[in-house]
Amino acid sequence: MNRVKNILFVGVGGQGIILASKILISGLISAGYDVKMSEVHGMAQRGGSVTTQVRYGDKVYSPIIGKSSADAIVAFEKIESLRWIDYLKSDGKLIVNDYKIPSATVLSEKEKYPKNVIENIKSHIKNVTVINAAEEAKRLGNIKSQNMIMLGGLLKNLQLPEVNWAKAVRENVKERFVDLNIKAIEVGMNI
Repeated sequence: MNRVKNILFVGVGGQGIILASKILISGLISAGYDVKMSEVHGMAQRGGSVTTQVRYGDKVYSPIIGKSSADAIVAFEKIESLRWIDYLKSDGKLIVNDYKIPSATVLSEKEKYPKNVIENIKSHIKNVTVINAAEEAKRLGNIKSQNMIMLGGLLKNLQLPEVNWAKAVRENVKERFVDLNIKAIEVGMNI
């Protein structure tokens, strides 16, 4: 039986979503999975919407995840989770960063950032893990490590003990950031 898993990463440009996806893919490939990935960058390199779709299993024919098909959504920014929630399976897992990045329209005061985003999500989705990745990243000494903390939260849920995630980090991250990224993944896995 070819059971394909569908993972959707959503967030804002500059949050390290593509790097997190590449580490996931690298680990899955080295564990023998067939993997496909699709990525979409928003209008702005920094601040625009970014998504990556990762599908893995024995044999994967397409990188695209349809609505109501994601086994997990990892939202690096909480509003992005609301934008993509239609892609989550009814029994899927939502891992959301309790982090706010105001859009250009919010910054220009044309729109207001919605209130009670996390509460709204929890009222509609039963399987939600909320991570305050910014707080955890500050404790590690680098706010940019939020992406690896979020990845760690996902990896805990995927339960893939055969994958060497430290090796995947080493293959995708500059040497001077390897230890920080491995530690950040461990923090995410322990939340």
